[in-house]
Amino acid sequence: MKNRMTVKLTHELAPAHWGQAKVSFQDDQAYVHLTLGESLRQIQKAARTLRTQGVTAVELAGGEWDLDKQWAFAQGFATARFIADIHWSGDDAIRNALTHRLEASFFARQLVNATPENLAPVTLAEQAATWLATIGGDKVSYRIIEGEALLAEQWHGIHAVGRGSERPPALLELDFNPLGDDAPVSVALVGKGITFDSGGYSIKSSEGMLGMKCDMGGAATVSAALGLAIKSGLNKRVKLFLCCAENLISGHAYKLGDILTYKNGVTVEVVNTDAEGRLVLADGLQAASETGAGLIIDAATLTGAAVMALGTNYNAIFSPQTEVLTLAQEKAAQVGERVWPLPLDPWHQEMCPSPYADTANSRAMKGGGAGGASNAAGFLSRFVNPEINWLHMDLASAFSDSGDSLWAAGATAHGVLTIANLLQD
Repeated sequence: MKNRMTVKLTHELAPAHWGQAKVSFQDDQAYVHLTLGESLRQIQKAARTLRTQGVTAVELAGGEWDLDKQWAFAQGFATARFIADIHWSGDDAIRNALTHRLEASFFARQLVNATPENLAPVTLAEQAATWLATIGGDKVSYRIIEGEALLAEQWHGIHAVGRGSERPPALLELDFNPLGDDAPVSVALVGKGITFDSGGYSIKSSEGMLGMKCDMGGAATVSAALGLAIKSGLNKRVKLFLCCAENLISGHAYKLGDILTYKNGVTVEVVNTDAEGRLVLADGLQAASETGAGLIIDAATLTGAAVMALGTNYNAIFSPQTEVLTLAQEKAAQVGERVWPLPLDPWHQEMCPSPYADTANSRAMKGGGAGGASNAAGFLSRFVNPEINWLHMDLASAFSDSGDSLWAAGATAHGVLTIANLLQD
């Protein structure tokens, strides 16, 4: 007995008795009826329809299934609990590419969907490092700096945010180097790894806190992207920095009004303990700048403002260099992902003023006030070497709270392919 449903694409209208349905069934086959418009989005929606109707294993058949269409189907067919059971169509090169994508995105989903209890900051660092070392072999080396050792190396932001938890904060420094000891670093990746975000003393509501296991989505995204690039034959030196902490309340937690002095001498007044992501990324961006990389890419579930601006189908991108924004848009489009640039001007550095320090970490108003995503990017720009190309990705599309017509509930891994494609450039 056949254990997979065959799925085919067709440009014919659905049979009349199916009404406006975009999916119809005949015997043990399903047909996705494509109409004028964006076919990849239609295919992803059709995959969600099949999955919600209880279909768990499929075979994609017919000559219309190119790589992009099969991946769109896989995105809609994935769920929080299981890796998609899909028999791919096409030659070995296409099948291998899709398998690598699926493995990398599933790794990211597993990390993001893990319960906060099971994914402490050090655990996140260890799991990312172990997975990448398994893929990269002896080309991968790493170290994890945790707890009080962070202060000895002047990583004050990660330490401050994570010190309220009984489980220590950590910085993962990982080096993928297939070229030899003296090879220059081509790209440095930085990921926000807040394994749970209560908001600290600027505490979130229960509704706002429920999905905050996703706040390490940036760390998962850059790790999965590096793993995918390595699987795809990456032949350049890349360094990875994951800034890992739990943002909790306790007698040891950092407080509103505290002032942090960073390694580069910038002083920051804490006016919102729920604007913690930028505080840990500041350390990671400084570490990345020290590598002398040609390009720094950071990814973070950073601001609600990005979600308000773009919705949940795009990731926001920022850069002082217009050519970097153009390249990111091109690379995203090549792999069927969506990014959109938001403003970042030099004066955005001054949009979170403080009478007590060089800057505040936000503005003392709900959501950080108008232009919150750009203001956050402006804050981060203080910690990036201005001579280095830099791309900041605010992951508005990395997590679906309850699921919709495109995504199952949980992590989406949207952004992994864009960054992996940038690494291959």
